[in-house]
Amino acid sequence: MKDYLESPTEQQRIEIGSRFDAMCWQKTGYVESNQALGLLGVKREEFLAVLDHPHPPLHNNLSENDIRKYARLRKISGGTRSDLGRRCRDTFMSLKKTCRKMGVSFGNYLRDRLSEANQIPPLVELICNKAKDGPPATLASPI
Repeated sequence: MKDYLESPTEQQRIEIGSRFDAMCWQKTGYVESNQALGLLGVKREEFLAVLDHPHPPLHNNLSENDIRKYARLRKISGGTRSDLGRRCRDTFMSLKKTCRKMGVSFGNYLRDRLSEANQIPPLVELICNKAKDGPPATLASPI
């Protein structure tokens, strides 16, 4: 799989699919194992989606890191007193995380917006520009 992700070819794609099928439909001599492997085979498209989209990482560490700060803050503070407080906290944490990912200082971004200077482009514009540049090279190689 690592070789495929580094430089995907149609031949490797077919071979990985065939090996997956052979694994899923083999008979092991154990009913539970056969059933578990059969369920994997039924969900073939989900498990082999990486063959169609080899660039995203095979793990969800980036997603886990995004929510870790929320969970820590919620645990320390005991939550918020109102739904509005929760929405404000979530909005500001999301803005902060997005600014960090776009290489923009969160403090500078807030000052720019509150002063209405608008010298920093809107985050959606920064995100679209980054998306046009394509995935970073680190995403193509699994960890």
